[in-house]
Amino acid sequence: MKRLIAKLFLLVMMIIAFNLSYGQHRKGIPLRDPQTQQTDSLKKDSISQKDMGDVIHALFRLKPAYKQKDSIGSKPIISVVPALGYSLQSRLAVLLSGNAAFRIAPASNVSTIVSSLAYTQNKQITLPIQSSIWSASNNFNYTGEIRLYHYPQSTYGLGSSSNIDNEAPMNYNYFRFQESVLRKVTGDFYMGAGYIIDNHTDISIGSTENGTVAEYLIYKKHATKTHSTSSGFTMNGQYDSRNSPINASSGFYLSYEFRQNLKTLGSTSTWSSLLIDARKYFQLPVNSGNVLAFWSYDWLTLAGRPPYLDLPSTLWDASTNAGRGYIQGRYRGAQMLYGEMEYRYHITQNGLIGGVLFINAQTFSATPGSRLQAIQPGYGPGLRIKLNKVSKTNIDIDYGFGSQGSHGLFVNVGELF
Repeated sequence: MKRLIAKLFLLVMMIIAFNLSYGQHRKGIPLRDPQTQQTDSLKKDSISQKDMGDVIHALFRLKPAYKQKDSIGSKPIISVVPALGYSLQSRLAVLLSGNAAFRIAPASNVSTIVSSLAYTQNKQITLPIQSSIWSASNNFNYTGEIRLYHYPQSTYGLGSSSNIDNEAPMNYNYFRFQESVLRKVTGDFYMGAGYIIDNHTDISIGSTENGTVAEYLIYKKHATKTHSTSSGFTMNGQYDSRNSPINASSGFYLSYEFRQNLKTLGSTSTWSSLLIDARKYFQLPVNSGNVLAFWSYDWLTLAGRPPYLDLPSTLWDASTNAGRGYIQGRYRGAQMLYGEMEYRYHITQNGLIGGVLFINAQTFSATPGSRLQAIQPGYGPGLRIKLNKVSKTNIDIDYGFGSQGSHGLFVNVGELF
């Protein structure tokens, strides 16, 4: 079944990539960006980079109506993939994923908008939208996120030692709004502030697989069990020297977010947290275009008692990528430490096909004030197909493995970190 789904997925992507790429040629949308290909060209100056649009144009002997341009400008470079997908938390899914890359001014950093609309076999409906918009002078960075979910999803208890047999089905609606403004301090370092609200409504939970009381009910003992709200201000900082926000091959990224939720702003409880996100990229071998990438994602409750569904959890980071190899929400707790290493390599020299090998590890505490529990590993291989060579957007198809027999297919547009 999974092999059939994967074949259907690739077929649909090829058809859509043809339509998108042909439309880009006709509209004169740039198909090559020397800034994002600079490192690859050190070794492969004579090798023309290809994407799915080039392949399908060659197969059908189509020619672009306008001459290709050579840079990302104010006109958005859009990559969209309607497809069939499969993941542990959704089973079969019909989705529309994509991103847009553009510059407010010729000298500004590349701004991005990333989104994915999905309907799944588990009757989940999800619409996340993330944005990072740079001002013309790069003095300000406006970052935002919206999530609109109708989300039946199981929970497995608290801590990274929780047993998969503790699974209890949940159902809820979820709305998130977050917006932050960062001001340049010096060089690539920015600081700022923002506002965030997470609202869960119509929460219901069923019995566990092993007949025990669901930890959600124990955790929520002294509060309403059908809804929760976390509303508060954030203090943010960011350092970003990456050469691309979509597919980095060099540079360093570090961000932090201190979050203070207050009852006076509508929160179910007063609590605070700290989120630290660090990423580093090396070309290995040097100038090869192959990349060794590292990611650290630490999500810590500092004070108070967050609502159960706002606790740190597997694959509930902003990009829902921290924890390949496990179903979303598999582990949850007051403290989360996460690390990942990924090696990205070319299979074809023209950049059309690539591969990855990844390994990660995560550990959680249970309730606030408790200690970290078992370290849970994840690992696996992946395939990369170049969807758009301008923004260097790849279609990511990964198969991850975890503990207690966990495994599954993970599909994304754009690198995971």
